Amino acid sequence: MNEAEARAELVRLSRSLFERGYSVGSAGNVSVAVADGLLVTPTNSCLGSLEAGRIAKLDGGGRHVSGDSPSKEVFLHRAFYETRPGTGAVVHLHSTYATALSCLVDIDPDNAIPPLTPYVVMRVGRVRLLPYLRPGDPALGDAIRALGGACAAVLLANHGPVVAARDLRSAVFAAEELEETARLALLLRGLPARMLEPARIDELERAFGPGAGG
Repeated sequence: MNEAEARAELVRLSRSLFERGYSVGSAGNVSVAVADGLLVTPTNSCLGSLEAGRIAKLDGGGRHVSGDSPSKEVFLHRAFYETRPGTGAVVHLHSTYATALSCLVDIDPDNAIPPLTPYVVMRVGRVRLLPYLRPGDPALGDAIRALGGACAAVLLANHGPVVAARDLRSAVFAAEELEETARLALLLRGLPARMLEPARIDELERAFGPGAGG
């Protein structure tokens, strides 16, 4: 799609996330790759009331070239674009259940979202928990780069999820799948839940690719 279409889709899908409670107030930020750079939601903007013409644009070197000032967490987005070839969009939310899960002390940092359903494996893949750093700290981008593109999604401790995918629609769907799986994980907490076995996960990854976003 061209830039005008990408801006319109960014407004539409961001509003959908807000209206369904995946984002509140000015929380969260979203980006989309375009031919000559990135479109990024502005700092302190509400995902429910974005204006297409005010969305920030960065050039290929990360310089702000038009629109309002980009989100202060744009480095989270750039880290995924730089380390995962084919990334077309990144969604960062403070969604309730994923953020709640990120506050627990006993979740597995190497597999923070349990493989409860085939869809979380197909759309999100393995999710790494990153240590807490203050919002806006560029070191969070460095922590994503240190993964070397191994994960399409991370969970920021006491903060929320960041999800990358090949296009904006896929990134939004993957972020929603992550949130719903976090909800399941909390609902099942303390119960003898059945996870997908490693052989079943391998089968899904062979068929669809890990975190394929489809």
